[in-house]
Formats: sequence, structure tokens, C-alpha cells
Amino acid sequence: MALTKTSLAVLALRISGKLSLRMAQRIGRILGTLSWWFPSRSKAVTTANIHLCFPEMPEGQRKRLIRSSLRHTGQTFAEIPLMWEWPVEKCLGLIREVEGLELIDEALASGKGVVLLAPHLGNWELVGVYFSSRYQMAALYSPPHLPEFEDYMIRVRERAGSTLVRGDRRGLARMVGILKGGGIAGILPDQSPDKKSGYAYGPFFGIDVRTMTLAPKLIAKSGAVSCTAFAERLKDGEGFRIVIRPTEPDIDHKDPVTAVTALNQSVEKCVREIPEQYQWEYKRFRHRTPGEINPYNPAKRCK
Repeated sequence: MALTKTSLAVLALRISGKLSLRMAQRIGRILGTLSWWFPSRSKAVTTANIHLCFPEMPEGQRKRLIRSSLRHTGQTFAEIPLMWEWPVEKCLGLIREVEGLELIDEALASGKGVVLLAPHLGNWELVGVYFSSRYQMAALYSPPHLPEFEDYMIRVRERAGSTLVRGDRRGLARMVGILKGGGIAGILPDQSPDKKSGYAYGPFFGIDVRTMTLAPKLIAKSGAVSCTAFAERLKDGEGFRIVIRPTEPDIDHKDPVTAVTALNQSVEKCVREIPEQYQWEYKRFRHRTPGEINPYNPAKRCK
């Protein structure tokens, strides 16, 4: 059964990968609009998150942000088959501008590695394609729910030159070696870690939330420079703008709360630039400080 599901998933990706960017984005906007007009999990979680993060925002403006967010989320997922199936050169041809690349080049020229923190903002798959095509890069990943799908995912993500590394102890040791050798390590920093992973609670949009300590530890152990990066979606299928920003001070602090606070502030600054393109339907606040009310199920409290 798993093989059948994997085969169907790969077939669907390959067929969708034949679309143009404009057509994929048009389909994504339609799907996002449908999730706005009809009850959906995405709408419920997006609404809860935006209410939590922008309590001062007027209700009409908040509704417009929720609707726009759902449309952008639809576009993000409609673009994934393109990023996985298109030739690398065609993907890179979608990039109209790169801002802040000197931060990466200066760090590498000084002999230091770079920890690249790419939040779920805009088209994060294109960020991986761009940097892996230019530099020696490794990216942490979590195995998919369908084990047979893992080979396909690794192949398409590594085709631009990056190396995918599992987020276990062996993988982290490998990442430290790559960074000390002047390479780049890519990490998605805004995932909610489970209790088996290293974590601390730090504020994200003013709300203490469980946050990975993996990235700060990697930065501290390797002596690497850290930056955030995202691919902003431009209007009317015109392409994308790669944006690179420095992270907040103390992201490598030995105190885990101080470190994850800096990590979350770095991500938050990026999100505030284009809040409609953030993946708000992810339950980022499901692991708040123990005892707090679960925002997605007010009848329960966080553990």
C-alpha cells in the first residue's frame, strides 16, 4: 500500500511539474480562496495564529491578511512540484533580485561557515535550490511519513548540489564538520520540536513557545556566521526575490533561553516584512509554556 501511495504521489508531482509558474500560482490562489470561503483546518489554524500574533490589528485588516495568507499558502504548495521537477537552471531563472548576498560571501571569504536559517516564508524550496547551486551546502531534513518517498525527495533536493543530512546525532556531527570547512548548513528554524529534541521556551510574536536549540548550538560549536533567508513571491507570476538578513545578536549564547529568543526574533523580523507569505496554517503555538491554554483547542492546556 505504501508503495502505491508513493507512486501516486510522485506521479502527481511530475504531472504538476509540467505547469508554468503563472498557472501553478493561479491554481494555488483558487485553492486558497476555497479554503477561505469554506470551513477548513487551514483557515481555522491561520485565523488562530494571526489573532495571537497581531492582537492590535483592526478586524477588517486581519481578515484581509488571513485571506491573503491562505492564497499564498496555496501558491506555495502549487509551486513545490515546479521546484522539484523543473531543471535547476529554469528554477534559478525565476529569481529577479538577490538582496544581502554580501553577508554570505564575506563570511565565507573569512574562512567561516554559514548557518542559513530559512523560515517557512515565501518559497523556501527555491531558497535551497539557489544556495545549493552556488555553494557547498548541506541541509537538515526529517524523513517523510512514507519511507519509500524519501529516496525521491533526496534526489530532487540534491540535484542542485546540496547534501541532505538527517537531523540525528551523526547528521549534526557531519554538519559541524561542513561548517568548520567553510560550507553552508541550511535549517528550517520555525518548526516546533518534540520533547526528545533539544528545546527551550522563547518569545515569538510576544508568546513563549517551544523552540529548537539545535541551530544555536550548531552556530556556537562551529563558530559559523548565521543569516536568515527567504524567497519573496512577486506579483503576477513575475518570479521571486531572494532576501538575506543578519540574525539577532546572542543567537549563539550559552544560555538556551537567550539563544532561542534571538532565533525567534530573527524569524519574526523576516515574517513582519511579508506576513501574508508566512505559513500561518502550521500549529506553531501548540507547544507553549506548560499550563497555558492550547490556542487550537481551548478546552486543553499545553503540556
